[in-house]
Amino acid sequence: MQLIDIGANLTHDSFDHDRDAVLQRARDAGIAQMIVTGASREHSPRALALAQAHPGLLFATAGVHPHHASEYTAECDAELRALHVHPEVVAVGECGLDYFRDFSPRPAQRRAFELQLQIDVDLAINGVGKPPAPKPLFLHQRDAHVDFMGLMKEFDGKLGPVVVHCFTGARAELFDYLDQDWHIGITGWLCDERRGLHLRELVKHIPANRLMIETDAPYLLPRTVRPQPSHRRNEPMYLAHIVEELARDRGEDVSVTAANTVATARAFFRLPALG
Repeated sequence: MQLIDIGANLTHDSFDHDRDAVLQRARDAGIAQMIVTGASREHSPRALALAQAHPGLLFATAGVHPHHASEYTAECDAELRALHVHPEVVAVGECGLDYFRDFSPRPAQRRAFELQLQIDVDLAINGVGKPPAPKPLFLHQRDAHVDFMGLMKEFDGKLGPVVVHCFTGARAELFDYLDQDWHIGITGWLCDERRGLHLRELVKHIPANRLMIETDAPYLLPRTVRPQPSHRRNEPMYLAHIVEELARDRGEDVSVTAANTVATARAFFRLPALG
């Protein structure tokens, strides 16, 4: 069984001491390819470097998460645009809005998000996409649904394919996204009996060609993993556990869920097939 992890923060410093071992454990667990999330001015270049060091296995996104929106200067915008010239960078983001934490002021969040959506539009104009087209978008939204949808509406018809990563929202939010033909990323939040029970019902409604899976490592270690590692760090090898839980909730054989999520991820990010 092969899997693709569409969101792993492998540049996080918690992986600095054993990153190669983490990648090997992922391969041993059937993880065929991984998308390394670039979510800040500091870590987006690192995500690219990591992808370049592991061709065919790792790919990268480049963006600025709403938590870091205050760092989004003209220089930052230029740096992101330079990163997106590289073929290993397969999506714009992680970007979006997060009104749950408000680590950056909301006006700064909206500005950084809008500027990154404009990067996606400009990539197609400048012929960077493959073929010349906007790149996929790797998006974050928490407690900001109305403003998120409003900003996306301003770019209607100009953007590449969209995945709302690490979906944890309500039914109405899910169907708003599906009505736009956007994709949904499901993480180990599904396995959290305190916060994720509503997802076990909602995942049944996500069409197979709109559903992808991710660990969001080192965050969101599935609470149903046994035994729980003492360090509490999530890593890509646990994606196999997430897909088993997801398949059960969807009433599918795990091999079907796995194959469908791989096909969807490969088409969405335009990844090369293995072998």
